Amino acid sequence: MDGASAAPTEHSAPAPSEAWPRPAQAWYSVFVLALALMVTYLDRGILSLLVEPIKHDLRISDTQMSLLMGFAFVLFYMVVAFPIARLVDYKSRRAIIGIGTAIWSLTTALSGLARTFGQLFGCRVGSGIGAACGSPASFSMVADLFPPAKLPRAFAVLFFGTFLGEGVALIVGGTLAGAFTRLSTTVPVVGTLHGWQLTLIAIGLPGLLVAALMATVREPARRGRMTPIAGNATAAQQRPPVRDVLAFVWKNAGVFLPMFGSMGISAMMGFGIRSWAPSFYIRTFHWSVAKYGLVQGGLALTIMPVGVFAGSLLAERLARKGYDDANMRTVLIGQLLALPGMILFPLMPTAPLAMAMSTSYVFFFVWAQAPMNAALQIVTPNEMRGQVTALFLFVFNVIGTGLGPTMVALFTDYVFRSDQMLGHSIAIATFTLGTVTALIMWAGVKPYGRAIARLKA
Repeated sequence: MDGASAAPTEHSAPAPSEAWPRPAQAWYSVFVLALALMVTYLDRGILSLLVEPIKHDLRISDTQMSLLMGFAFVLFYMVVAFPIARLVDYKSRRAIIGIGTAIWSLTTALSGLARTFGQLFGCRVGSGIGAACGSPASFSMVADLFPPAKLPRAFAVLFFGTFLGEGVALIVGGTLAGAFTRLSTTVPVVGTLHGWQLTLIAIGLPGLLVAALMATVREPARRGRMTPIAGNATAAQQRPPVRDVLAFVWKNAGVFLPMFGSMGISAMMGFGIRSWAPSFYIRTFHWSVAKYGLVQGGLALTIMPVGVFAGSLLAERLARKGYDDANMRTVLIGQLLALPGMILFPLMPTAPLAMAMSTSYVFFFVWAQAPMNAALQIVTPNEMRGQVTALFLFVFNVIGTGLGPTMVALFTDYVFRSDQMLGHSIAIATFTLGTVTALIMWAGVKPYGRAIARLKA
């Protein structure tokens, strides 16, 4: 399990005649992939804005609401993520993304027709397929579109889609939610729809257009395989069995486990904060949903892109200086710099001070995204990228999305027993999880650096 003694297997380099895609083609592909990620992130951002009206209409607790925002989303993901990732490693990745985006769009729109907690829970379960299809296939494609030295920057652009999704969800969703708050309409057969239901329908349906746009993206040639495809064999015929993938990860546990563990716990913090921040500002500072959406959405569209590009540029600069652990080192630095703001923002006495602390932590928190995913793709052979990425995202989503919102809610409902103590719940959860995630990442920096040195050699 020691990363020093078990470096990832060296990949075969692309053949000299196998040119990288033209820059215009590669960046267009990233643009469309970013749009696909954007729409699948819309409902994650929008549901946090609709906590109060959903709780009111469905008469549910904070803990039940946290299950809708977290566990319901990852339940279906837990079942389908790895089988879909197997397909990613030898089937058309653009088709997988297009189909997943279309299914996400329909299930999100159907969420707007839910009348009970159970119905909304069921629709949220179905929306998990968007994450199961989108991220593994997108990450695998990007690694085949750009040389390793340019991957951090390419992933930074790709992740702009997630920030755009969150920003659009907060600004447009907050505006819609504010406009629809007192609005209800009666639809034949369906019946009366409340404002939060209309918002979900309006957010979900445009995803069908993005799904259709995936047809304009070219499937790139697969690169970095452990063994080249021989003769007339297909990638499907030479794909490694699941046991070989798991054996590869286990052999290199010193490299992979810190990635998986640290980012899973980090996601737990991030999703916990993102899910409950709107309710914190509404309950503590009496903000409206529209005001929070406008302010936080503007933050997502400005500070997050700047932060993710800063992280990617730092990783590239450290790599040029000869640091083999440049990507993981950048992740650790970002985590440490983000922690004070994450802990302090829910304890601030005024909304401007809270937002200032939020701005600080968001800028540093997103440093990790591009370097971390670039690191994962570089140390993973092509024929395993979809599956190893799925394992990574399984931990990221199941621990992060599934448990993050609920952990905060449990403190609020069962420790403090008051909705008004939500800020203290966020602070305690963040302090505990943030310390653990930084320690795990610190333990993984050196093994990752040694693995990269072996790949170079």
